[in-house]
Amino acid sequence: MKIPWNIVLFSCVLLFYITPKVQVCRGQDYDIDAPPPPPLEEEECNGIFLSYTFISRQKAFPRLKNASAQAWAFKSTATVMNAGFDELKAWKIFIGFQHEEILVSADGAVIADGDDFPAAVGNGAYLSGYPQADLKTSVETASDLNQMQVQIPMTGTQFGLKPPAVPMPRTIRLENDGYKCPNPTRRGSSMHVCCAKDPKYKAREKKSTRFSPRQNGDLSFSYDVLQASDSNYLAQVTIDNKNPLGRLDHWNLTWEWMRGEFIYNMRGAFTRKKDSSECVYGEAGQYYKTLDFSAVMNCEKRPVIADLPADRAKDEKVGNLPYCCRNGSLLPSTMDVSRSRSVFQLQVYKLPPDLNRTALFPPQNWEVDGVLNPHYKCGPPIRVDPTEFPEPSGLQSTVIAVASWQVVCNITRPRAKQSRCCVSFSAFYNDSVVPCNTCACGCEESDTCSADANPLLLPSEALLVPFDDRTAKAKAWAKVKHYPVPDPLPCPDNCRVSINWHIFTDYRTGWTARISIFNWDDAIFEDWFGAIVMEKTYPGYENVYSFNGTKLPQLNNTIFFEGLPGLNYLMGETNGTNPKRDPRVPGKQQSIISFTKKQTPGINLARGDGFPSRVFFNGEECSLPAQLPLRGGQSRTHVSFLSVVFLTGVIWGLL
Repeated sequence: MKIPWNIVLFSCVLLFYITPKVQVCRGQDYDIDAPPPPPLEEEECNGIFLSYTFISRQKAFPRLKNASAQAWAFKSTATVMNAGFDELKAWKIFIGFQHEEILVSADGAVIADGDDFPAAVGNGAYLSGYPQADLKTSVETASDLNQMQVQIPMTGTQFGLKPPAVPMPRTIRLENDGYKCPNPTRRGSSMHVCCAKDPKYKAREKKSTRFSPRQNGDLSFSYDVLQASDSNYLAQVTIDNKNPLGRLDHWNLTWEWMRGEFIYNMRGAFTRKKDSSECVYGEAGQYYKTLDFSAVMNCEKRPVIADLPADRAKDEKVGNLPYCCRNGSLLPSTMDVSRSRSVFQLQVYKLPPDLNRTALFPPQNWEVDGVLNPHYKCGPPIRVDPTEFPEPSGLQSTVIAVASWQVVCNITRPRAKQSRCCVSFSAFYNDSVVPCNTCACGCEESDTCSADANPLLLPSEALLVPFDDRTAKAKAWAKVKHYPVPDPLPCPDNCRVSINWHIFTDYRTGWTARISIFNWDDAIFEDWFGAIVMEKTYPGYENVYSFNGTKLPQLNNTIFFEGLPGLNYLMGETNGTNPKRDPRVPGKQQSIISFTKKQTPGINLARGDGFPSRVFFNGEECSLPAQLPLRGGQSRTHVSFLSVVFLTGVIWGLL
């Protein structure tokens, strides 16, 4: 009998639902969700593994036909992984960018010298970890990559390298002490290196610390949390000047809040702008609905902080702190140890999700500057052991901070045409003065003068005349001495302070020099100081007569001098005798310096041995002339090589 097809179909469906389902049980496989294995080099690394991977780029605006000027927006990733046995504290790496890169962002890192994004990094960039500054080991984290590794996605702009070429850095290395990195290995669009412990490195014996040991630098900031609650904390900032030639005048300190913090009030300092609008209309206003923001000191992401004047030192409301209220002056310890430190306090409010008394994050990207002082480059805040303070009541007890960070800043030498003071050279055996370099302290673009022409030699009396009134004297002197006059004429040096070093006398047993300091600005320099580096004649230094002078044994061949008591002011520029006719007169300090030849036999002043190799004023390194005055009325670089060759040929022909 033939069974109808619909009955067959119904029977099959019914059989499917009533048949017991068979479940297959497999043994647990731990490798099913495992990530792909790391590269062989990473597997074999027993130190710190670094890698850099170029991801992509696209042509940026404007579109240019000149390939070397075309900008490209790129993306890349750097990785730092701790594959060793020791925890890596405060990691720091160097990426040797080489294509005029501008780094726009680097998630998980900050630029170690305190620069903001975007930053020009065409000569390379030092990056430090933020917020993850320490990398634990695989042993103590059970191979938790979130604690032992950090990945840094980067975006930026580079120039001048057309596809298919890959714009890779020239190198990548770890900058932490005690590690040694070989040359990195590059494969296509990635490069890597394994940095191992240096067996020859001998670390100084240091006190055992829970956090990173404190570092030495020219300028040190300590950011100490003294009191902490869930929503706010009290911090104290201590600035210590550690360099014997370092100085700050009318300092301005800036940093960047990374997590929405704002300054409620301050003691010992103030912010240049008191504005609460960014709080009222921002996240702070939404969270702190009942807070009176009219009393808030500052809500800027990058506040500018300045020192209080001295008359506020005993003010119970805003002052009354040890080492506060110096009007922004921070002297070197070589002048006054008690005035080499400055302190202020601030009340900081936090935002979610940091509403916990242990959720403390210091500001990043610290920068400090002043009126006329060295240029400092600051590193990132490093967590250190809590600072210990004496009990304020005077009891023999110690108060320990809740948490502490240190920021170290170091002095950088000024670049060409970026100084703040300059030096001119002259000598008794040459009646021309070699003036300050053209644009020594910077120049604006101008069609009326040349920023690259050599400065004109001057008669000695022109040193007391402002640059605008020197032109006629310089041209007349060039005509008398038959010196060439460039067209256009060189631009001025634009320096507020200039120093003249003059070889005054030279005799059998010794010699003397005269140093003159000119202030071409209206401002007065209080407690000024200077320093000179004498490479060959330092051992023969005897005395400076109108200043206080001393040798600095901790600095090679350096002589330090400052104004005598009551004469420690370098006055500003004043009107001449007849303001309608006479030019303005600079403030001036002057002294004779004597040297003996007993310890320096064989020196030759006429060949330049009597001129300093470096000059400092208020800690700022001054620009030195490119020429030296020589015996016979000329300067060293004015002798033409072709003239020498010609005269040599003539003499040879006569022989």
